Amino acid sequence: MGSREDEALAQAAVAALTRQLELAPKPGLPDPRDLGARVTRQDHCALRWSAKALAPGFAAMAAAARRSGAPTPELRAELGDIGRASEHSVALAGGGHRGATWVLGLLVAAAAMDPRARGRELAAIAKKIAAHPDRRAPRRPSRGSSVSAKYGAAGARGEARAGFPHVRRALDALSRTRSSGALEPNARLDALLTVMSTLQDTELLYTAGPHGLRHVQAGARAVLEAGGTSTDAGREALTALDADLHARAWSPRGSGSLLAGALFADSLPLVGTPSPAA
Repeated sequence: MGSREDEALAQAAVAALTRQLELAPKPGLPDPRDLGARVTRQDHCALRWSAKALAPGFAAMAAAARRSGAPTPELRAELGDIGRASEHSVALAGGGHRGATWVLGLLVAAAAMDPRARGRELAAIAKKIAAHPDRRAPRRPSRGSSVSAKYGAAGARGEARAGFPHVRRALDALSRTRSSGALEPNARLDALLTVMSTLQDTELLYTAGPHGLRHVQAGARAVLEAGGTSTDAGREALTALDADLHARAWSPRGSGSLLAGALFADSLPLVGTPSPAA
């Protein structure tokens, strides 16, 4: 059993993933409207349930990082082992969340390693962990890595090794929209669209190719340029983008995972963790 701090970080990561799932309308992504998996083929209730199966893995990652105290190759290998075991548990619980396991796992480990880290500092620690190769990873290439190689996209690994720039952009978008007086769901939707507007999402590249990726990025930018989801024009553009992506069956899953990472980072500090002044 991990420490109280490790358990708190794990529960915060699951809560961030759950908040991402609850947000609606999310263009091309599962949300509460998909109770019967009518559109995205991913049942929303099943995804919420399987998210809970990640908690023990996240707690184990936090404990490993706390024991290590440094972003070593050994820690990277241990996190990889825990992540693969967690994905197996999630598959038994209904599946999903592979990208979020990677994003949140690294950020949870970073937060455990330095409880005072926030925002960009947290991403910088995660970057140092991700810089090491996963020595025990399967030799066969993943779909994401194959797409990254084909199109020259950063992919999930590249995003982490760059210090999660889209998590940082999402955090900036959350702060900017909140400061305008908008409601919290609008701030989170604007953060999601900010990620979608520039991310080279390998899932989209796989299903829609470069043209489809640019189409989605342009649609996300159109919502933001219309004033964001808290304005009438922005909501109208969001509705159009949502209908378009559902009709095409295009899903920007990478953006959803990175939003979950931003929501986790945004939730710090947690009760029971030291503050920067401690």
